[in-house]
Amino acid sequence: MSEDRLGERLPDNLPDDPMHWAEAWLAAATTDQVQRNPNSMTLVTVDGAGEPSARVVLCKSFVADPGYVVLYTNYHSAKCADIANNPNVAVLFHWDTLGRQIRIEGTAVMSPEAESDAYFETRDHGSQLGAWGSDQSKPISSRAEFLDQLQARAAELGADDEDRPLPRPPHWGGIRVWATSIELWIEGKDRIHDRARWSRKLAPESDELFTATPWVGTRLQP
Repeated sequence: MSEDRLGERLPDNLPDDPMHWAEAWLAAATTDQVQRNPNSMTLVTVDGAGEPSARVVLCKSFVADPGYVVLYTNYHSAKCADIANNPNVAVLFHWDTLGRQIRIEGTAVMSPEAESDAYFETRDHGSQLGAWGSDQSKPISSRAEFLDQLQARAAELGADDEDRPLPRPPHWGGIRVWATSIELWIEGKDRIHDRARWSRKLAPESDELFTATPWVGTRLQP
């Protein structure tokens, strides 16, 4: 089945598990190391004035069932301010080498604290310290001032010992993007690309969990 998901075209009868297809594409891009960060994705949010903003982030977990992707960030960042105002977001994976693209639209919510704690423990010491030292998206007068801030916070944390893990900052953690729609795109000769889009509806079960209707797929013209 995984080989079928890596074919040059989508099947005539569209599959009912598009997130599993997308997961297979990401796994292939990662295995083949088609680019420096094959798990990079563009995240698009909208602020309170309706202005869109896009930035490249890393997908740290792709959970095909029940259907969400996870990124990690500072909860005081601009992207999280947008999400607090409007949780509807979009993410885009594009691998030019493979001629494949995944578009996901959905609802963003904070990950469970235990999940964020577990991931933070896997980060190297410098990355752990960076999560404490940076007030992401906030202005600062110079690079030198930022480095002084980082050093001061390291001293406050007693972070001189690189073998001593740091606790996760309360303002840092995961964001789950639960998919309400997904599009799979395969590049075609003469720009006759192969495209299909699936959609479903979500119903909240808790702050970070949803129940979902089955996926419904539609083939799209290129």
